[in-house]
Amino acid sequence: MLVFALVALLSSLFYYVEAFRWGMSAKRWAVAGLMLGPVLLPLFSIQRHVQWRRAVGFNNLVIQA
Repeated sequence: MLVFALVALLSSLFYYVEAFRWGMSAKRWAVAGLMLGPVLLPLFSIQRHVQWRRAVGFNNLVIQA
């Protein structure tokens, strides 16, 4: 039980920092990470990609160095 709580807490911290970096609602992702833990990673990745596509546009070419 302690291991699950520790993993959930670390996941919450990870989601908070990543959501803050990507301009998403950090508190919402932190709470979701606290409740669901690492199970939330696929949803977070998809949401991050969708938000990036909305900001950049769907028909634009982005070249990253």
